[in-house]
Amino acid sequence: MFENRKLLEGRVVSDKMDKTVVVQVVRRTPHPLYRRIVTRSKRYKAHDADNSCNMGDLVRIGEFRPTSKEKRWRVVEIMEKRHVAELQPSEITAANTDSQ
Repeated sequence: MFENRKLLEGRVVSDKMDKTVVVQVVRRTPHPLYRRIVTRSKRYKAHDADNSCNMGDLVRIGEFRPTSKEKRWRVVEIMEKRHVAELQPSEITAANTDSQ
């Protein structure tokens, strides 16, 4: 029933909205006149029901019925999580005073 829906892969570039992520999909195509490979990118708003995506994650999004004015995609799976070290402001100031 859902075999004809498109699937795209891209990186999460924003997760600031509630239950919504912005996914940037990059594709490489030849230029129509010069035949050089050109990188094109497009940003899609995708529905993330449990807010499980973070910035930098590699995700697969699939076409879905419109959820809002701009959301026509939803996160199907998170293929790779980007782990970012979180530092507290007190740790940063303590590290700077020790090195001086």
